[in-house]
Amino acid sequence: MIHVVARMEIKEGQLESFLALLQDLVPTVRAEDGCIRYEVCLDAKVAIGAPPNPQALTILETWESPEHLAAHLASPHMAAFRNAAAGRRENATVTVLDPKL
Repeated sequence: MIHVVARMEIKEGQLESFLALLQDLVPTVRAEDGCIRYEVCLDAKVAIGAPPNPQALTILETWESPEHLAAHLASPHMAAFRNAAAGRRENATVTVLDPKL
């Protein structure tokens, strides 16, 4: 099992349209072989940690294996999403984690 944390900032004025793209994508991803978790999160407005960034979006993923993640990334629906999302996001970081405990 592996986890993925994809964090990005959505360009000003693009958040609602970006979320609409994800609304269409998420059910398809969750139905993929090997997908355990695929959650889209916005910064919470709580009194701990860094102040929330209203343009930040984080996708939390859990996959059965690196091979399942690779198949997900190579899927036609992800290619279509990347094309549709082009130019709407910036400062993206993706971290892949291997749980140990």
